[in-house]
Amino acid sequence: METVITVSALGALIGLVVSIILIFKKVSPFYALFIGALIGGVTGGASLVETVSLMTGGAQGMVTAILRILAAGILAGVLIQSGAAQSIAYAIINKLGTQKALLAIAIATMILTMVGVFIDIAVITVAPIAIEIAKSAGLSRSSILLAMIGGGKAGNLMSPNPNAIAVSDAFDVPLTDVMMSGIIPAIVGILVTFWLASKLTKKGSAIETNEGKPADENLHLPPFVKSIIGPVVAIILLSLRPLMGIVIDPMIALPFGGIVGIIVLGQAKHIVEYAEFGIGKMINVAIILLGTGLIAGIISNSTLGDVIVNAISTMGLPTFLLAPISGILMSGATASTTSGSAVASQVFGQTLLNSGLSPIGAAAMTHAGATVLDHLPHGSFFHATGGSVSMAFSERLKLIPYESLIGLSLTIVSVIIYGILGIG
Repeated sequence: METVITVSALGALIGLVVSIILIFKKVSPFYALFIGALIGGVTGGASLVETVSLMTGGAQGMVTAILRILAAGILAGVLIQSGAAQSIAYAIINKLGTQKALLAIAIATMILTMVGVFIDIAVITVAPIAIEIAKSAGLSRSSILLAMIGGGKAGNLMSPNPNAIAVSDAFDVPLTDVMMSGIIPAIVGILVTFWLASKLTKKGSAIETNEGKPADENLHLPPFVKSIIGPVVAIILLSLRPLMGIVIDPMIALPFGGIVGIIVLGQAKHIVEYAEFGIGKMINVAIILLGTGLIAGIISNSTLGDVIVNAISTMGLPTFLLAPISGILMSGATASTTSGSAVASQVFGQTLLNSGLSPIGAAAMTHAGATVLDHLPHGSFFHATGGSVSMAFSERLKLIPYESLIGLSLTIVSVIIYGILGIG
């Protein structure tokens, strides 16, 4: 009979803290998580051989999600490189107009993220348009960046992005179910984003007249209708499972949507170039996910989960709160929605299901929780988004509480629906 290896809660916690410190010190996230997992296993009472076994087991648990994420690179590459993502953003902002500038910026970023563009790339894509609007409407740098970030967080809950794929795989629920579970929280999140961003219109630095780019650079973007076809095809294919019982895996649906999209856009000759760009973006995520798998292998075989569950019970809180709390903690530890979602769902997934919580409820609340602290300075999102609007580090830091409030609003709505009301 195979011996069960159990690591102490203290050891798992030490490993997690070491990983966080190393990430703060700018060590590559994969190596930071690798070293943290190794130290966590050994200090938690496992031998070196046992620790490596737990780490490789955790990494193997990420393989299915990683394969789907790599396949999704085709759709992401097509959207970004073809100009389709920019076209979608411009169409939405032009439709809503400058009178509702902040709402338009938030919705544009939400839609881009929702159709499969990474949240940081969605912000970078919308940023030049937002800067031009800010100059004409007198909006501050902080207000437009918060609008984009909040829109991206809302869109992330409804997207076929790596974070949703990781949660879908861990809880064995259809990707479309995970995406649909985020619709109502996302609507509330957009309203909260608009309200908070409106409070910052005159706070923070102003956009200078020489910032941004000439408007004529946007004249050669593809039409909106053609730009949106690829993502729509992918979502329709994914929807066949809940609607008709026809299972088309994201590994097929997402790249197929990308191929259809590039054909419709008339840029089929660039398919290899765009696919290489997309997979280049996904490889970075895949490598980080392997690292999260290593630390997840240690934490999931430790008593840390029991300690957290007991603490929740001692405080008289319902067990389902473990889902959002784990998402919040893990996203804070990794400063990433994807890594936070993946680690939380891998480590605490079985505990949540054993408590009687439905798979979709657990997935939805964990996913929402991972948006609360994914913007901390030890992650790339903090710096990429700040750089998109040339924001100083000190000003970027001041946005963290507002970003957390937006993530918290998404989480609270999700908890009300799937925890308190028990829907799903």
